[in-house]
Amino acid sequence: MWDLFLKLIDDMFFAAIPAVGFALIFNVPFKALKYCAGLAGLGHGLRTLLVHFDMPFVFATFFASALIGFLGVHLSHRYLAHPKVFTVAAIIPMIPGVFAYKAMIAMVQLHHYGFSHALFESMVTNFIQTMFIMGALAFGLSLPGMLFYRRKPVV
Repeated sequence: MWDLFLKLIDDMFFAAIPAVGFALIFNVPFKALKYCAGLAGLGHGLRTLLVHFDMPFVFATFFASALIGFLGVHLSHRYLAHPKVFTVAAIIPMIPGVFAYKAMIAMVQLHHYGFSHALFESMVTNFIQTMFIMGALAFGLSLPGMLFYRRKPVV
């Protein structure tokens, strides 16, 4: 139990750092930086917690990005800002860079060494994993907008 707590704290802290960095690049107001860091930490921590309890990585990413989206909408109403101010920088630490990197490396090795079933399988698996995670991020982040900012009623 203590190990999981330390892992979550570590994960949340190191997810907040790039979120603040990207928020600074995107010219987020200084007062909103702490909320970007908090949302990034909460989202990444939730994903780590869900994966720890054996939820598939893509679904855990979806729920974490939906949490960031819903909390970003709440903060935007509270502080009269656009939700993107809080959510875009907070979602960036969850982008699947390792999977995309592995897919590209396998593609380059396929070109350099010639065709191999193992390399092709690695490339396709990592590419599909990257696309599903990116889809989960996009759908989870846009879910609050689809529910709260509709012009027509749901029913």
